[in-house]
Amino acid sequence: MKELRGKVAVVTGAASGIGRGLAERFVSEGMKVVMADVEEKPLNEAADESSGGGADVLAVATDVSQRGDVDALADAAYDRFGAVHVLCNNAGVSGGGMTLWQTTENDWQWVVGVNLMGVVHGIQAFIPRMIEGGDDGHVVNTASILGLTSGAGSIYSVTKHGVTRLSEGLYHELKAAGSKIGVSVLCPGMIATRIISAERNRPDHLRNEDAVSDPQREQFREVVQARFLESGMPPAEVAAIVVDAIREGKLYVLTHPEMLSQVERRMKDILERRNPEPISNEGMLARLGALGAQGGGS
Repeated sequence: MKELRGKVAVVTGAASGIGRGLAERFVSEGMKVVMADVEEKPLNEAADESSGGGADVLAVATDVSQRGDVDALADAAYDRFGAVHVLCNNAGVSGGGMTLWQTTENDWQWVVGVNLMGVVHGIQAFIPRMIEGGDDGHVVNTASILGLTSGAGSIYSVTKHGVTRLSEGLYHELKAAGSKIGVSVLCPGMIATRIISAERNRPDHLRNEDAVSDPQREQFREVVQARFLESGMPPAEVAAIVVDAIREGKLYVLTHPEMLSQVERRMKDILERRNPEPISNEGMLARLGALGAQGGGS
């Protein structure tokens, strides 16, 4: 998909972080943009700022874990603009950062609902209409570098591996169907977002009533969140990488080539049938933080 000007983009998780960076970049490319997010006030503020220069921007409050919300988002986009050409299934949360045997049903429902089912809902709500429209198009699903590597089995990493495989499957199926819609899976490293503090958006009915506060873990999260904001790659740079990937039709989109060694290690472990080197979630986050300190994330 080479020409973006005048086309329509839908971005979930658009109130902040990568999503907002994508929306702002699409506006600068002359696109009409539908911004969706579960945080309604920040969403409306972001949309107002993005449309300040006269861009045509629509804000739609959306909980991507709810199929009805995503169907309503698609209806709103098509009612307003008559077409969708770029779909960015970007909304995500980072919950469940503990050992798998300590996680709860609520943890799984929340993180899987947003990170994985949110992408599924976007595909099901938009792809049939995009195919029917017959125009060139592109789908960008946000995974993570943790969706390509090995390490501790956080719910987040499990969902991001799912998004990667889902995107690969979608790529092949659209090609087999003769569609003009391309697919990219975005696998970012450390980005200057508030993903580590995503707990602020957890629905009340999915909170753990008997959760015991762990001051040491909370302190670790605060340190990591601060490091992400301080040293992470600016979302605007991620958006530029994504736009290039859309124009070039790239499936795999990595923001930090420095992390390719971790992907290679996992593949070699599989091919050589050897056990992987143990690494915890904290260890992987520390590696990401080290990249930022070395300039890899700025």
